[in-house]
Amino acid sequence: MPKMKTHSGAKKRFSLTKSGKVKRAHAYKRHILSKKSPKRKRGLRAGVYADKTNEATIKKLIPYK
Repeated sequence: MPKMKTHSGAKKRFSLTKSGKVKRAHAYKRHILSKKSPKRKRGLRAGVYADKTNEATIKKLIPYK
């Protein structure tokens, strides 16, 4: 059976932890930052885990991570 291809967009956006959870970054941190409060921007800096309903789909996109 041939090798599976990793989804190029997904490999840049997601990473897996040792326990198998999917880590991702927050959205809304790229532009139009002047109207966002410093507290909100600080919160967006922190990484979060992907929702468990999307976890299986993401893991199929990044089989070798």
